[in-house]
Amino acid sequence: MAQYKFYLNNLRIAPRKVRLIANLIKKLRVSEAEAQLKFQSKRAAQPILKFLKSSVASAANNFNLPPENLRIFNIFVDQGPMLKRFRPRAFGRAGEIQKKTSHITMILEEKASTADKIKRKSVEKTTVKKIEEKKPAAPKYETPKIIKPTQRLKGFTKKIFRRKAIG
Repeated sequence: MAQYKFYLNNLRIAPRKVRLIANLIKKLRVSEAEAQLKFQSKRAAQPILKFLKSSVASAANNFNLPPENLRIFNIFVDQGPMLKRFRPRAFGRAGEIQKKTSHITMILEEKASTADKIKRKSVEKTTVKKIEEKKPAAPKYETPKIIKPTQRLKGFTKKIFRRKAIG
């Protein structure tokens, strides 16, 4: 199956917040993912929905893929550059404010039609048969003998030898 990568860089929302939404739509068909994102109340849902629509349109335009055959194979969020700002604090100090950004990578995969699946299954069956015919006989090994202790430790020596470290 063919996979297509799309990127959204420098989204001005912290990656931790974007990952919550991204994990919801992982491994879903495009139509299901759009439905999920439309009804999310998180702020990161709208930019991800916009990015999803854009990537589906790019796949349809550039690679002639029908949107109904696409699914989100993987989506992951990395941290982008941080904008550092300062806020006045007590005793003349300055407190740093980190305005984090996110880089989102989406991998779309084309689902195979039923005719393609049937062809693949027939090819897989023939290759499996060929591999089985060439497989050499496995050598026979003896089972290892289990050695049991003949004398059990008692009392003080039992306490010493069951410890992980003596000291």
